[in-house]
Amino acid sequence: MRHTAVLLISCPDQRGLVAAIADFLLAHGANILHADQHQDPEIKLFLMRVEWEWAGFDLGLTEFPAAFAPIAERFGMTWRLAESSRKPRMALFVSKFDHCLADLLYRYQSGELHCELPIIMSNHEDTRWLADAYGIPYQHMAVHKDAKHEAEQVQLAILRDLRIDFIVLARYMQVLSGDFIRHFPNRIINIHHSFLPAFHGAKPYHRAFERGVKLIGATAHYVTETLDDGPIIEQDVARISHRDHIDDLIHKGADLEKVVLSRAVKWHLDNRVLVYANKTVVFD
Repeated sequence: MRHTAVLLISCPDQRGLVAAIADFLLAHGANILHADQHQDPEIKLFLMRVEWEWAGFDLGLTEFPAAFAPIAERFGMTWRLAESSRKPRMALFVSKFDHCLADLLYRYQSGELHCELPIIMSNHEDTRWLADAYGIPYQHMAVHKDAKHEAEQVQLAILRDLRIDFIVLARYMQVLSGDFIRHFPNRIINIHHSFLPAFHGAKPYHRAFERGVKLIGATAHYVTETLDDGPIIEQDVARISHRDHIDDLIHKGADLEKVVLSRAVKWHLDNRVLVYANKTVVFD
């Protein structure tokens, strides 16, 4: 695997941005491998992802911020630098449904997901066997309605101890509190078993069946305090017909959920997602 750096930038759109960034990287010996950009004309915002080889680059991670600061201040940039050799630490949250968990564990073991997975957390015991099969520590913690805050505080303490960078809700059927979410801004990925923004909430396949829809979908998004309303990372759909029963919808939907969630997690790990205005740009 190539040792690279990725710089993600957002700022007001203006002349000279691309030239200034490219000139800065060139001046410090960067060999740029990929550069992609997007302008949102409605809010006049510029977004960019640029990736280059570390080999030959004369700034380290600790030196980069001070060197880049003059350009960032000049253009009013919000930016983030990531290094490909570092593996982010991921926690998986799950309840009873195991299809998304099984898919992510396979992709993790096969090396498709460039991360570390120190824990799986669940409010049920149903999926412990999967964690045991892959040798991943499994933390069961019942979440009672009248003691949800206490449970979340214990979860947060465990996540802090394990230095978790981001969380994936692999069909975790609990609503996280605003206090919990604020500890991981744009770092909690959820899979919603519907094509948002339609069919919010519980049992969307039942609601889709009742409406006689011809397409069903799945949506991966970052979690915010507003339920099922966070920035969307990825979506996909499957066609159905009048011959499909509710179980058919659920089975087809489960396949969609696995693929959509794994794409979103992969793109997050590859530093391809930029969040702005409650939506995302996903760079190729």
